[in-house]
Amino acid sequence: MKLNHINLTVTDVDVARAFLEKYFYLQTRSTYKDSFALLVDDDGLLLALMKGSKVNYPNSFHIGFEQVNEEQVNEINQRMKDDGIDVKPPKRAHRWTFYVKAPGGFTIEVFR
Repeated sequence: MKLNHINLTVTDVDVARAFLEKYFYLQTRSTYKDSFALLVDDDGLLLALMKGSKVNYPNSFHIGFEQVNEEQVNEINQRMKDDGIDVKPPKRAHRWTFYVKAPGGFTIEVFR
């Protein structure tokens, strides 16, 4: 059995979609106005973004993007810093990892 899709409620679909495309190379499959977007990756993930007026995920909630190596984790982190995103450097925890609050109101873990 394989997890097929995730549906996230976000405050701004277009901004969240652009963030996921830029840093995680997801591709937009379809959109509906500014209220819905369906993104895909090369592994078959379907990530749906739906507009909500309030987003209130628990503090521990996040989605994760595993990288091929630690250098990719570092590279994404640096690209985000260069773009002015407030992100802490990667650290050794359960893996080489960092977390970032994505536009739209959800958290992403980037790890190897």
